[in-house]
Amino acid sequence: MFAAAELDFQVIPSPAEEIHDVEMPLHLLCEANAKLKALAVSKDHAEATVVGADTLVYIDQTPLGKPSDPDEARAMLAQLSGRVHQVCTGVCLARGESIHCFHAITEVVFKRLTAEVIEHYMAKVDVMDKAGSYAIQDHGEMIITEMRGDYDNVVGLPMALLLDELKSFHSR
Repeated sequence: MFAAAELDFQVIPSPAEEIHDVEMPLHLLCEANAKLKALAVSKDHAEATVVGADTLVYIDQTPLGKPSDPDEARAMLAQLSGRVHQVCTGVCLARGESIHCFHAITEVVFKRLTAEVIEHYMAKVDVMDKAGSYAIQDHGEMIITEMRGDYDNVVGLPMALLLDELKSFHSR
């Protein structure tokens, strides 16, 4: 995504420990984790603009993280079946003492999934490292009816919003 936007970048995994507070509102939790990640990297790269991000899948105000095993993945996909859920990405920009956080929320509508469809999807897609046990970009047509909002946000980073926010951040 960054390369397509012709941005000069380096990927540095953040050592930050994420917060898992189900009491926090969706957007605040995503922004807080994005901030933790950005600040952990920024302390060693103060001259750079660091982008930290955190994406969560939510249904009924409950976050769905990455499944711990295939049974949990099946259960998550069954829970999403035939329903609308939200995907929120919190983003934090950090450079020196300057910090700016924002978020994007996209609604995703799942098809009604049979156990057979869930098994077929799981055979095609590595669901174990995906929040909510799915990836819209990997055979999403098998499980998703509709998306309301930014596709890139569901993939993991709302690029159009990020580019706008980067322009504003650098003009401060």
